Amino acid sequence: MPHIQQLDSHVADLIAAGEVVERPASVVKELVENAIDAQAHAITVEIQNGGMSLIRVTDDGCGIAPGEVETAFLRHATSKIRSEYDLEAIGTLGFRGEALAAIASVARVELLTRRLEDTLGTSLTLEGGVVTGKEEAGCPAGTTLLVRDLFYNTPARLKFMKKDAAEGAACLAAVQRQALAHPEVSFKFLKDGKQELLTPGDSQLRSALYAVLGRDMALGFTKVEGSGEGMTVSGFTSLPACCRGTRGYQFFFVNGRYIKSKTMTAAVEQAYANQRMVGKFPGCVLHLTTKLNAVDVNVHPTKQEVKFGAERQVFSAVYYAVLAALGADQSRPAAVVAAPKAHDTVTGRQTTLPLHDFTAPKAPRAWPERPAGGAGGAVLTKGSPHPSFAAQMPPSPGGKALGTGVSLGESQPAMGQRAEERPSVLPGADGPEAAPSERQIPPSPPPVQRPEPREPEPPAEEPEIPWRVAGELFRTYILVEQGDKALLIDKHAAHERMNFDRMRAQDYQPMSQELLTPTVFTPAPEEGAALLDHLEELEGLGFEVTDFGGGSLAVRRIPDYVDPGDIEATLTEVAGKLLATGAAGDAQRRDEILHTMACKAAIKGGWKNAPEELARVAKAVMAGEVKYCPHGRPVAIELTRSQLEKQFKRV
Repeated sequence: MPHIQQLDSHVADLIAAGEVVERPASVVKELVENAIDAQAHAITVEIQNGGMSLIRVTDDGCGIAPGEVETAFLRHATSKIRSEYDLEAIGTLGFRGEALAAIASVARVELLTRRLEDTLGTSLTLEGGVVTGKEEAGCPAGTTLLVRDLFYNTPARLKFMKKDAAEGAACLAAVQRQALAHPEVSFKFLKDGKQELLTPGDSQLRSALYAVLGRDMALGFTKVEGSGEGMTVSGFTSLPACCRGTRGYQFFFVNGRYIKSKTMTAAVEQAYANQRMVGKFPGCVLHLTTKLNAVDVNVHPTKQEVKFGAERQVFSAVYYAVLAALGADQSRPAAVVAAPKAHDTVTGRQTTLPLHDFTAPKAPRAWPERPAGGAGGAVLTKGSPHPSFAAQMPPSPGGKALGTGVSLGESQPAMGQRAEERPSVLPGADGPEAAPSERQIPPSPPPVQRPEPREPEPPAEEPEIPWRVAGELFRTYILVEQGDKALLIDKHAAHERMNFDRMRAQDYQPMSQELLTPTVFTPAPEEGAALLDHLEELEGLGFEVTDFGGGSLAVRRIPDYVDPGDIEATLTEVAGKLLATGAAGDAQRRDEILHTMACKAAIKGGWKNAPEELARVAKAVMAGEVKYCPHGRPVAIELTRSQLEKQFKRV
């Protein structure tokens, strides 16, 4: 039996680091929380290479005493609590005393700190948790911590790190959450030398909201204020018309600490009942202030999950505060001028085109336009057997040749009127008609030589199709007749499956189009990080997405089946699938994304489609190629003749 022994301190620190320091964003969060606890008014966070090579956090807080700088990097060393009773009412963000020790154990750390009352500051360097140097140094009041070469001594952890763009986005998201939690602090975030966030620190939550989420997003929020049962709720929540496709814009804070709470999430969404679109979720930035002993923050190593002493009271406080805010809002959605729409004469659907990408509608694919050349030119109309057919048609009772716009009555003299007395307009004349003496009567055309009639050839026999498309119901279901059976095919579900199978094939190469002007949008922090971490997968689907800075993404190329107006909604939905399948295998994750792509590319219920399109979908179903949509729903139901006859009492 193995002997029990105490772990080495270095191994214990590495285990603690695994709980506290998962990625660069974890380091940023812990260091920023320490700076806030030090009463800092301005905090600057700088990272390089996604935070893997450098993280620098600078604050103007109270600093650390020279005799305590080494103690700060010991496990369970903290200035936040003194006894077990302090754990019952924690009012600071950090209190475990593990953050600095865990960070120092897996990186090279430099500390520069000075208290306001000290003349000189202190410089301390550590490598792998071991102090390698300490000296006095001149520096401003406050603390600066540099973390270099994260996980340099634990290479097994490096393979779990994502791309620099994704790790950098996660670091930005961590700072954004702290900026929304503490609007009284000015935050600056620099990534690879470029500033991506700056908040004023004026104690106004709306100012932080503008800086973090952007002007357009912030304008869709309304103020929330409420109190009762020993707690207050304040902040902002989105108007029903501004709900988004995911919950990525929901931010909850308890006593200044960012948390994830199912109770508060449910309360907010319940307040929007019957006021928001199906499949849309409200955004919010809500601060819950309650007694310190009414919430337990010591239930999770990352301190993002808390336990409330009175869950029902928390639910009620949030629910009624948000409900009152929505009821008090009297604003109306602003009118949006629709972009021009290109009409597809074959599909019958209208496609909204953005102004910067607008192109002229394509000509109908089935029948070409009338050729130039004026009256009398041959016209190819639907059903015409030959281009010259219209010119050979006899005049209609109204005096016009069928299929042309030329009046034949104007080219013949009226009864009892001589040709030279007939009013005439010369070809090409734009002004008054010419004098009779100047007119030239064109010679009579030669007689038309008509071919001898021949016996028509019998049409070639076409193979009999055992089924036929009998029609369409509600512009949603294709009606197919097959012997004594009738099938109703959901055209969207069937076409979605056809697209999914085509996209899933190994040789699938999506057709993409480059946008004249890139589409820039700002996703929720976690969604943006997920998209940046899977740029290669997006490229394989026909998207070209780049990091635009400040938490925004620039989309420069899209698949041909995605409407430019649906770019943000499509990528937001894809990001949600990426987050939901983060731990799944590559194949499962790709299938989930392809579900979204196939749905976007499929014809929709309510669209007017050409008979050829409906027949193509029906053919795939009748051949057995399509049975279920990617989500498992059947694409067709069967109705027999006997069932119908029973309904009509014929049997």
